[in-house]
Amino acid sequence: MRFTVFTPAYNRGYCIEKLFRSLQRQSFRDFEWVIVDDGSTDDTEARIAAFQKEEQSFPIRYQKVENGGKHRANNLGVRLARGELFTCVDSDDYLTDDALEIIDRVEKSIPPEEKPRFAGVCGQKCGPDLLPLKGSFAGPGYLDMTYIERLRNEIVGDCSEVLYTEVWRKYPYAEFPGENFLTEATALYEMAADGLKMRFFNQPIKIIEYLPDGLTASSKERFRKNPRGWGLYIYDRIQYGQLKGPGKWDVIGDYYLLCKDRLSVREMAEILHRNPVLFRVKLSETLLKFRLHLR
Repeated sequence: MRFTVFTPAYNRGYCIEKLFRSLQRQSFRDFEWVIVDDGSTDDTEARIAAFQKEEQSFPIRYQKVENGGKHRANNLGVRLARGELFTCVDSDDYLTDDALEIIDRVEKSIPPEEKPRFAGVCGQKCGPDLLPLKGSFAGPGYLDMTYIERLRNEIVGDCSEVLYTEVWRKYPYAEFPGENFLTEATALYEMAADGLKMRFFNQPIKIIEYLPDGLTASSKERFRKNPRGWGLYIYDRIQYGQLKGPGKWDVIGDYYLLCKDRLSVREMAEILHRNPVLFRVKLSETLLKFRLHLR
């Protein structure tokens, strides 16, 4: 099978049909739809069962698990996937009608001898008006670079990654006990650190509608409730040059203020791979600066 379209779902029965209809309209048909239901308590399961009865031209595979967060659902989805290429489409998003056809064409443009050096390809996310949500670059054609180089080349904001399934399986998301959120960027940083590139292209393939109950709308609170996962993300951004100078310590200071009721200073230092004594000194300086700024 060429593609696995993967959807992690949690109480989104009211909006998932739009994604299903976009899959029915795909001009490229060699794909499966894998849904991991992350412990929904609404009618998601019944809706997927109805989709399975209605649609016979592509397989729909559904598995319900205990609530553990999107990153755990993604780890399971990758293990279940039968497709050569794997793309995650959230339950409140949907695809352009030619998305899989475009992705197939772009991936095939990578010379076979070069593919072992690639993690996959990356297109644009857009709004319902089909205008890109950042993530674009000047000019036509493709740009080949790692996820880290992408940020250095000012391709910022939301992009839509489509990765080789076998690559994804080598870079599972970290799972911390008691935490249920981890940003996708942590795995992408690891792939980039190992030199794996993505082929970026300037075409919209995924349509985004940010809903009030979505992950993006509540990101700060989710970070606070998942301090080890957030700390890993901060560490990656420092390690790979995305956080530098005074701005780095401003982020660490915010991390401490939001998570001090959940982690000790020593635990934060360990997560960020810092000497505990030096970390405490620098953190104190940062917090003093915060207090002076508020006066």
